[in-house]
Amino acid sequence: MARGHQKIQSQAKAQEKAAKMKKQQGHGLSDQMKAAQKALVFSCAVCKSQMPDPKTYKQHFENKHPKNDLPAELKDV
Repeated sequence: MARGHQKIQSQAKAQEKAAKMKKQQGHGLSDQMKAAQKALVFSCAVCKSQMPDPKTYKQHFENKHPKNDLPAELKDV
């Protein structure tokens, strides 16, 4: 068991190591979730699910809602 000066040095070293690991870890899960949510631009008119681009939206609409008419914004994609 370390005592006195050695203990203080060990604690300081451990604290620096923890700070370095935290900084190296980068963004947290909440930041990733916010970025992912920001990327979901298109929203399905029928089921309100979100898609990142018009191509994916068109594929979704053709597969999930084949009986419905294609929305105007997807006809030229």
